[in-house]
Amino acid sequence: MIAVWLPDGSERIFDQPISIIDVAAAIGAGLARAAIAGKINGKLVDVSSQIAEDCELSIITEKDAEGLEIIRHSCAHLLAHAVKELFPDAQVTIGPVIDDGFYYDFSYKRPFTPEDLTALEKRMHEISKRDLKIERKIWDRSAAIDFFKQQGEHYKAQIIQSIPGNEDLSLYSQGEFTDLCRGPHVPATSKIKVFKLMKVAGAYWRGDSNNEMLQRIYGTAWANKDDQKNYLFRLEEAEKRDHRKLGKQLNLFHTQDEAPGMVFWHPKGWVLWQQIEQYIRNVLSQNGYQEIRTPQILDKNLWVRSGHWDNFRENMFTTNSDERDFAIKPMNCPGHIQVFNQGLRSYRELPIRFAEFGSCHRNEASGALHGIMRVRAFTQDDAHIFCTEDQIQEEVVRFIDLLKVVYADFGFKELQVKLSTRPLKRVGSEAQWDKSEAALEAALSDTKLEWELQPGEGAFYGPKIEFSLKDCIGRVWQCGTLQLDFSMPDRLGAEYVAEDNSRQVPVMLHRAILGSLERFIGILIENYAGAFPLWLSPEQVVILNISRGQAEYAQVVAAQLKYHGIRVSLDLRNEKITYKIREHSLQKLPYQIIVGDEEVRTNKVAVRNRVGEDLGRMTIDDLIIRLNEEISSKI
Repeated sequence: MIAVWLPDGSERIFDQPISIIDVAAAIGAGLARAAIAGKINGKLVDVSSQIAEDCELSIITEKDAEGLEIIRHSCAHLLAHAVKELFPDAQVTIGPVIDDGFYYDFSYKRPFTPEDLTALEKRMHEISKRDLKIERKIWDRSAAIDFFKQQGEHYKAQIIQSIPGNEDLSLYSQGEFTDLCRGPHVPATSKIKVFKLMKVAGAYWRGDSNNEMLQRIYGTAWANKDDQKNYLFRLEEAEKRDHRKLGKQLNLFHTQDEAPGMVFWHPKGWVLWQQIEQYIRNVLSQNGYQEIRTPQILDKNLWVRSGHWDNFRENMFTTNSDERDFAIKPMNCPGHIQVFNQGLRSYRELPIRFAEFGSCHRNEASGALHGIMRVRAFTQDDAHIFCTEDQIQEEVVRFIDLLKVVYADFGFKELQVKLSTRPLKRVGSEAQWDKSEAALEAALSDTKLEWELQPGEGAFYGPKIEFSLKDCIGRVWQCGTLQLDFSMPDRLGAEYVAEDNSRQVPVMLHRAILGSLERFIGILIENYAGAFPLWLSPEQVVILNISRGQAEYAQVVAAQLKYHGIRVSLDLRNEKITYKIREHSLQKLPYQIIVGDEEVRTNKVAVRNRVGEDLGRMTIDDLIIRLNEEISSKI
């Protein structure tokens, strides 16, 4: 007898081994039709897999996250199958799942064209309609190598030869196409219905520039047409909102080859930067942080002692002077400990919260650079909290409450939280890691936030909580972090006098809300499509005259607005008013103030908002009240 326990707590008894698909059929015909995989005791397997002993079983359908991933991986194989049918000389390599889709790398004698992608997508649909059964078979390693060599698939043979161990391998076949894969896969090609090929890019074999350049075809696959339609809409919206295009259109910033991964901020962009920095500075001041400033370049010895030289060296810019090695700081924490170490600290002073808008440099790979989202020179809204172990939970909860307020002020309401635990490459004792991870988990429980565990994704010196926000088109951006560190203060000699007069090492909380200001500004540009809320807009109001006769009055209005802290510009050009309105509308300014003879006569202004609504005439005082109320509300 075999007992199978289902997710709803029910139990099914079978008198002999049974396949997952047959269990699904025993539950209901609809479930059997929907089943694309199974999960036995937490392990994903094909629906054809046999159950020979008692187990917990979940039937995976397209509605499950694992189901969608299996569909996408199976779709990568469907693409490879289509390539081999249309281009038999092409060699297949690897085809993994990625966010929102998949890719597959191919070696072929000429570049694939857009017309090729259209033909491949059509052939994929044809193969799907053939309803080919997808079968898994176990092969001897040497036999698998010989098979792929005979097929002319030398890359596949290399992949097998590079797999450690001597165990047998699983190969999946659909019709005449066979590929190496761990699986699982959908049971038949007909289960793959909704997909689209997106683009072709270059990719070196095994990521090594010394190897052949392969062709990587990207695709997306979904459980239903509505989901794919929504995804393609998000891509279209993302293209419109690209911060690089808007940064140029709105004259905010630029980048250039002479300073790769570094940003040239224009006057309007720097006003935006300053609004954000001053807002964060005020928030920190109100919450007990002391702002400090630490050097950009520090001696190698400090980075060795902190652990960064051994664990982060490849990402650091270095220099030499006076026969000493130095590094440009990639992060601010060692410098903050040096400030803490000046003078003997008492437990009565803790917690101490040091904040810095720290300018950091990291030697990111050139291929990873992306506008102002991924750069080599960036500024963090960084802070470090030095506290006792008893204060950890309170400080973590306090930080999370602050972070939620800040995100809400910038217009982000949805928050995703992940706890990342010890990585393979780390410093500190296992006891310290146990204590650190337990402390963060307890604090998260105290906040009542839902959170996800990310094993092995912590920093090398401690576990961390990652905070991600969701923008207006559903994209998720990881921004804030809080990292708990028992190790670095000890390595750098930080200590305080405890209540019993003993010397103790403080706990250090590394924390940031925005992450890097460059990246956060990029997120804001894309979230608002450049149409910033009034409080953030580099220019809040533009004043337009209809003719030269109103120029003097327009200047008086501008002076009054500036006196009350409104960021205002004047456009007194001798151009048609319709032309000026249209031009400034493209700049996405919140308000346009139009003055003509009637406005001069009545000592009023005509007001339009950025979406073109005519708000009528109002006095300058009423306009100032309206603007200040909107600025204060941060809407």
